[in-house]
Parts: sequence; C-alpha cells; structure tokens
Amino acid sequence: MSGASSRLSGPPLLSVRRLTKHFPVRGGIFKRTHGVVQAVDAVSFDVQPGETLGIVGESGCGKSTTARLLMRLTEPDSGEVMFDGEQIGGRGGPSLRTLRRNIQMVFQDSYASLNPRLPVGMSVAYGPFAHGLRRAEALDRAATLLEAVGLEPALYADRYPHELSGGQRQRVNVARALAIEPRVVILDEAVSALDKSVAAQVLNLLVELKERFRLTYLFISHDLGVVRYLSDRVLVMYLGKVVEVGPVAEVWEHPRHPYTRALLAAMPTMDPSRRTTEALLTGDPPNPINPPSGCRFRTRCRFAEDVCARHEPPLQSSADLRDHAIACHMVHAGTGHSLAGTSGPA
Repeated sequence: MSGASSRLSGPPLLSVRRLTKHFPVRGGIFKRTHGVVQAVDAVSFDVQPGETLGIVGESGCGKSTTARLLMRLTEPDSGEVMFDGEQIGGRGGPSLRTLRRNIQMVFQDSYASLNPRLPVGMSVAYGPFAHGLRRAEALDRAATLLEAVGLEPALYADRYPHELSGGQRQRVNVARALAIEPRVVILDEAVSALDKSVAAQVLNLLVELKERFRLTYLFISHDLGVVRYLSDRVLVMYLGKVVEVGPVAEVWEHPRHPYTRALLAAMPTMDPSRRTTEALLTGDPPNPINPPSGCRFRTRCRFAEDVCARHEPPLQSSADLRDHAIACHMVHAGTGHSLAGTSGPA
C-alpha cells in the first residue's frame, strides 16, 4: 500500500513554516475580546510531490483549521506557506486563483459541498468553465471525471445531489476537485461520514486516482486505520501543535510521543495480545484559550516532570531516527527529564 512505499526525496511541493491562527473570543455588551483560541500555533511541515501526508489528532486539535489556512479559506495570523518554491500571499507569489487551481479540497459533508440546485454534472463542470474552458469542453471533462470516479455520466450527470447516496455525492465531490487539474488535493475527513463498506470503496478510488492523475494528498482523519492504509507519512497534532511526524510504518511500530502511543493504543484490535488493561489517556484536552505552559500535553501525561511545565519541547528528529521528528523532552538528550535521551517507557 502507499504507506509501505519508498520514502520520497527532493524539494517539497508544499512547505509550511510556523503557520499560526488565533481566533478572538468576544463577549459582553461591547463585544470586547476576552481571550483568543489558539487553534493553530506555529505549525511547520513539508509535503513531497506524490506523497500522501496523513494528519491525525483529537477533535479540536487544529487539523481542519490548518487545511483551511492552506487553502486561504481562512487568513493566517502569521507564518509562511510555500507552494512549488513560491510563497503564497507574498509579493510576486501565486494569486489565489492560481493557488486554488493547484490545490483543491474535499470536505466532510458531501451534501453541503454541492449546490442543491445544480445537476451534479454541471457542478463538476463549473470549475473548468469558470477558469476559461468553453461550456461544451467543461461538460465533456465533467463526464470523463464522473466516469473516472465510478459514476456513469448517462445515468448520473443530470441528477441532483438529493437523488444520490452519500458515497455517490462524495465521488462527485472528488470529481469536482479534480476538474481543474490540481496538483494537491486536501481530503478533510472525506470518508468519516460514510458507511464503512462505502468508505472502503472511496478509499480504493482515491488510491487509483492518485496514481492516474499523479496527485499529492493531505489526508485529514481521526480514523488511524484509514490513515495507515492511505498515507506515506503521518503528522500528529495536539491542541494546535505538531507533536510527532514521520513515516507511517515507523510511527506505528515505534511511536515516541506519549500522545501518539495513547492514540494507537485506543485503536480497536482483534489480537488478544494487544489488548490494553489500562487507559493511557484520560480526561479532555485543556482549554485552547488558556493552554498549559511548556508542553501542552503535560496535563494528561503520566510522565510529565517540572521541565515539561517550564519549557516547550521543540519538534526535532531523534538521534536514531532521522526522518522521525518528536516534540517530547523524554526523547531528546540533555533536556533535564529523568528519561531524556531514551525512547520513553516501555
């Protein structure tokens, strides 16, 4: 599967540096700002051409906000996003029109993503038509893409969204995302609302389309099993921060951050030898308006020490795993943690 593919090298297609978005919280008669929700806080990562980067974490960790910032559906407060070597939003960089021609997004809600008053064939054709293609050519491209996603144009092109099932609507959304020939597709919980059997079909379709159209994916999901199936690398977020990133097989076999270990331990399994007898993670994430000092995970981490409250751990590669970066004082030597420089408790 793609997760077992060889590591990709070369300059990144998408490079994100210290991307930040804080949402003000206002209240009272005069709507004064009483605080800010630190939704995404200094997030950095790279995406190589042709790879699938999976982004995982609990609800509210900043996964979807990160995607919206990349698409400029939400303007970031600070940070830098480079696409193919050019800074997005910078002077001389690509315009939003060019950006959205190269990066498209498939959302979780398949019905809300489609215009209920347009036949699905026209919905797919609208993007190419808006970008200058003639109407007849746009409709021909829409028919080709509907066929590519497994929907016979003669049967489905003239139907409206309410006449389709959830899986069929999501196939239409995938076709619509591909209609203007993007290089990157962001899939934000694209199969989480679907029945498992239908989700499996859509996942297989995504694998086929990636190879056929030479796509790069950012795949956002809370389902770790799906992420492992589809991704080459995985990025783990907690409370607006990246806590671990690395090749998916390596992270699954050797998770270093306590939060990643807890997520993987919570996955359902049919193997009796892998059953857990105690919860590795308890409680809810802290309030993002007033996150903990230092390591944001420390209030839920059973290995937290004083250094975890005093200093925020940097996201950096460990000495023995060059392509595997972790933000934890236990992993890196010389931090002052009693387990510093180790792989953490067994």
